[in-house]
Amino acid sequence: MEAAKKLYVKSFGCQMNVYDAQRMADTLAPEGYVETASAEDADLVILNTCHIREKAAEKVYSELGRVRRMRDAAAAAGRRVTIAVAGCVAQAEGEEIIRRAPAVDLVVGPQSYHRLPDLLARAARDGKAVDTEFPIDDKFNHLAAPERAAIRSRGVSAFVTVQEGCDKFCTFCVVPYTRGAEISRPVDKIIAEVARLADAGVREVSLLGQNVNAYHGEGPDGHPWSLARLLERVAKLSGIDRLRYTTSHPRDMADDLVAAHRDLPQLMPQLHLPVQSGSDRVLAAMNRRHSRADYIAVVDRLRAARPDLALTSDFIVGFPGESEAEFGDTLRLVDDVGFSGAFSFKYSPRPGTPGAEMDDQICDAVKSERLQRLQEAIDRNQAAFNRRCLGRTVDVLFERAGRHPGQLVGRSPYLQPVQVMAPSSSLGQIAAVVVTEVSSNSLFGVLAQKSDHQPTQPPALLGAGA
Repeated sequence: MEAAKKLYVKSFGCQMNVYDAQRMADTLAPEGYVETASAEDADLVILNTCHIREKAAEKVYSELGRVRRMRDAAAAAGRRVTIAVAGCVAQAEGEEIIRRAPAVDLVVGPQSYHRLPDLLARAARDGKAVDTEFPIDDKFNHLAAPERAAIRSRGVSAFVTVQEGCDKFCTFCVVPYTRGAEISRPVDKIIAEVARLADAGVREVSLLGQNVNAYHGEGPDGHPWSLARLLERVAKLSGIDRLRYTTSHPRDMADDLVAAHRDLPQLMPQLHLPVQSGSDRVLAAMNRRHSRADYIAVVDRLRAARPDLALTSDFIVGFPGESEAEFGDTLRLVDDVGFSGAFSFKYSPRPGTPGAEMDDQICDAVKSERLQRLQEAIDRNQAAFNRRCLGRTVDVLFERAGRHPGQLVGRSPYLQPVQVMAPSSSLGQIAAVVVTEVSSNSLFGVLAQKSDHQPTQPPALLGAGA
């Protein structure tokens, strides 16, 4: 019997890359590949890349240097290792990757993962293979379904891509060029995938899309369904206790989706809603197609429907032409909304995007200084949010063992890591936990007695500002 071939996938960037990495592994499983946690053991190494920011792309080439040295060592020992670059850097740069890193055997864009077996055969035959086309056929119709054992090995929380691509064309963003136009998966395909996950023990599902709240997949009635209607259908599946969705655009927060936050108990009270800037002029230059007031109005609608909703966001500092006063608008927005957390980045000109051609590019020193001040404001608001959890009882889905004997780690409804001393039988279960201590990034607690368990947190937990 032929020995199994070992596959190592390293993903950079967004959660959709994590999902895509799992689908690549599922596609290659019938070809005899099994996943390994170590690149040194692998027969096939796939770097699943992100092209959103310059540093993310440069990390790939740095990692390729390390992988090439590892492959050279394997070759000296008589073992062949194949190197592939997948994801958005692959889509954007194509054959340039092989020119810059000749050790790479295969370059494959996000729309062609279902072709991996054929592409590997082509690379073995011809020495190299590149596929960065946008195929007419939908890749989701071809990607292999995960085996039950593979699902169980990945834990009790799972991502499911429901929408891919973006039609918004923000001037800083490469996603429309690397992921293509918006496409939504049919409802039946999504329900079948989530049902398989639930059957294998998954308790929490996050629906993914570059612009997920623009979802408009075909429903079983032959008509387009909204994300709210899809969430309602997924919530009816037995075994799925928690639902989330990401990433959203403020312009697509429809009334039925806002109502879903009020009406679906499975939909967790945490939402990632990128804003990027607090300045109307900068938002217009970014082609965000919403104002500061528009964003706050969306937040107000959401909190009216779900008063305990926690909001996280994305921010970019140093967009071309951003003045100190305009940056100050962003700092004030952080405090006005009272985010429970956020991702912040220095503007990175991406080749091919309108932002890269704009005048008044900001120097790196100014961007770095502004990023530090923004992060301080975000951290202050996050710490205040965590402090308001002290003494509260929260439901925790336990996902894995902690660093200490007898310790388990799970997630609160607000996505905070929670560390608790609990029996291993609690893994995969949801339990009430009294929060006894908070740190900058985690909560600590004890299992609640049944009499301690309170209903969902009252609105006082959240309020805006620090």
